[in-house]
Amino acid sequence: MLTSTNPATGETIAQYDAHTDAQVRALIDEAHDRQQEWRRTSFAHRAEILRAAAEQLEHRSDELAALMTAEMGKPVSDGRGEAEKCAWVCRHYADHAEEFLADVPLDADRATSYLHHEPLGLVLAVMPWNFPFWQVFRFAAPALMAGNGALLKHASNVTGCALAIEDVFARAGAPSGLFRTLKIGSDAVEAVLENDLVRAATLTGSVPAGSAVAATAGRLLKKTVLELGGSDPYVVLADADIEAAAETCATSRLMNSGQSCIAAKRFVVVDEVHDRFVEALVAEMEQAVAGDPTDESTTIGPMAQESLRDDLHDQVERSIGEGATLMLGGQKPTGPGAYYPPTVLTGITPDMVAGAEELFGPVAAVLRAEDEADAIRIANETRFGLGAAVFTRDLDRGERIAAYELDAGCCFVNDFVASDPRLPFGGVKDSGYGRELSHLGIREFVNQKTVVVGPRLS
Repeated sequence: MLTSTNPATGETIAQYDAHTDAQVRALIDEAHDRQQEWRRTSFAHRAEILRAAAEQLEHRSDELAALMTAEMGKPVSDGRGEAEKCAWVCRHYADHAEEFLADVPLDADRATSYLHHEPLGLVLAVMPWNFPFWQVFRFAAPALMAGNGALLKHASNVTGCALAIEDVFARAGAPSGLFRTLKIGSDAVEAVLENDLVRAATLTGSVPAGSAVAATAGRLLKKTVLELGGSDPYVVLADADIEAAAETCATSRLMNSGQSCIAAKRFVVVDEVHDRFVEALVAEMEQAVAGDPTDESTTIGPMAQESLRDDLHDQVERSIGEGATLMLGGQKPTGPGAYYPPTVLTGITPDMVAGAEELFGPVAAVLRAEDEADAIRIANETRFGLGAAVFTRDLDRGERIAAYELDAGCCFVNDFVASDPRLPFGGVKDSGYGRELSHLGIREFVNQKTVVVGPRLS
């Protein structure tokens, strides 16, 4: 049984019977049959379906946003924006997939030689609850445009969102079963991967979950793409516009109520401007509007589950016990709902809980650095490597640090890290491997086949 619970009230929304092993096998067989037909369709036909899905997402954005709010507490205005961003990624790949997967001529002294892209087959996606639509569409849009079939194992608490996504594709005219939600728990993922018809997998989630999927896929010699956690450092240099940096940093830290892999987590500030930045950051964090996620004015809703809120509070308390200073928040509310206030901790060092672990909620950890070199050292002193940012008025300096010094997959200057269909997205170290989005994302799940015709040219 899969249960959806409203994190703002603690009330059960819905319960869903899990698919049996036999039902899962039948759904995989059906998806395989549909994919064998789909792989031979034209890019123009696939694009027509993806554009129709985009129209569905935009037309139903209020309905879908309300579903996200009910199942995982996302402020309704954020949910509406998420649905619209999913429409964007659908149209992006509808417009560019044929170009991204065009044959690439190769010079090999033959009559003809080129690189040809073919779909792999069925791709299993294991997705998290924090962006219940966007995480799925940023995988599904390129996978389907490449000619693959898609199997979704979504987080159990957003099963309603998973089924709604399946319905979006169905209403858009996709072949029945080509995109299929599997109502299964995490313990059933290994059996799905072991099915010979499943050719690859992508996972967004925790390091332990990614390691488990990678281990199974590795044993089976199946391709994987992993987007795991992050403890993104934002480096603030002495010549930064402190007020603007604080505003941007607070926006990133509180994005999705702090529950984002690429939200700013650690703020590494050089000593010269440390106190000014902390004062400005606290002021920005205090302006957040926390409350009922169905209210259009709310900017921070509840966390997705009370257990996640309690784990976050434990991390805060342990950090304070290690010597951190509480500048804002840090008190667990006693009323209903999985709420947690915007919180700022200073005096953090890389070996503290708040310096070493991912804080998946509205908690900012500020670390003091001596100078630029020390700030870069501290920023890179983490097992994660998803996103990073640097703030400076010297754009050449910022670009040099972003390009050559920060050890992460996505590095921004004077802005917060964000995903964009046009830009490659992914991490290094414990943040995973492979890339989503852009031309790189659609090429992850294709066979890059070398084709050679004819004898050597004389």
